[in-house]
Amino acid sequence: MDFRIFTEPQQGATYDTLLTVAKATEDLAFDAFFRSDHYLRMGSVDGLPGPTDAWITLAGLARETKRIRLGTLMTAGTFRLPGVLAIQVAQVDQMSGGRIELGLGAGWFEEEHKAYGIPFPKEKIGRLEEQLEIVTGLWATEVGKTFDFHGTYYDLTESPALPKPAQARVPVLIGGHGATRTPRLAGRYADEFNMPFASIEDTERQFGRVRAAAEEAGRPAGALTYSNALVACVGKDDAEVARRAAAIGREVDDLKANGLAGSPAEVVEKIGRYAEAGAQRIYFQILDLDDLDHLELISSRVQSQLT
Repeated sequence: MDFRIFTEPQQGATYDTLLTVAKATEDLAFDAFFRSDHYLRMGSVDGLPGPTDAWITLAGLARETKRIRLGTLMTAGTFRLPGVLAIQVAQVDQMSGGRIELGLGAGWFEEEHKAYGIPFPKEKIGRLEEQLEIVTGLWATEVGKTFDFHGTYYDLTESPALPKPAQARVPVLIGGHGATRTPRLAGRYADEFNMPFASIEDTERQFGRVRAAAEEAGRPAGALTYSNALVACVGKDDAEVARRAAAIGREVDDLKANGLAGSPAEVVEKIGRYAEAGAQRIYFQILDLDDLDHLELISSRVQSQLT
């Protein structure tokens, strides 16, 4: 099992803050730094100083880190045309030396679309399926050949399908709770399936659906990596756990029930139960980006026991 740091910068973070966290992620031997792709804060926070763009952020981090993987959970399909997204991701992958991963979702937060004038189509899953086919198809097209696609939502004619990523295949992540279409898309297109903020029981059930969908698509179920994203709130003692919960406006009992919260021993035990349900990778959602001691504790007292 490997461990990744997952951030939510729309809640309030500068690029410099994200860079500091990404460098700590690398120094503390985590596998990757991921970020959300949102333009509007959620909940009661003020979101200051304002949003940062996911792919501009990752381009900067690609040049300022050396080892960690970098990616999104999840890029909203409503934000970018698939041809443009394929170019952006390929370029950032080149800038990183082949360390980029693309999490791609349908988009769901209607308020941020209204706030920034982004169209919010009614039919999003059908668009997502075409986006996945286009992005992966563009990357897979041999140099010197062209790519054509004629779908319901997108039409590409004689695309040169350039540039190419540094990696032979950029890993594609798909995630979500949907019982039918989400597993089908993951089974066909994903290198990793991510189950966000879910119980152990729901995780096991959804992983089973995805494994079945992969086999129906003619792929081994084991061709995918299976992961969970869970909010983290770890402390050396009860007082530290309570302090960290208060800092992110959450209740300890809720975090223990629905996330990875408590002492290092409690969190190690719970991750073990997710592993029994099929999880091979954990994304620690870190909401207080100024608390680097939290990352150090997770690295030294949780990650060290499980890797």
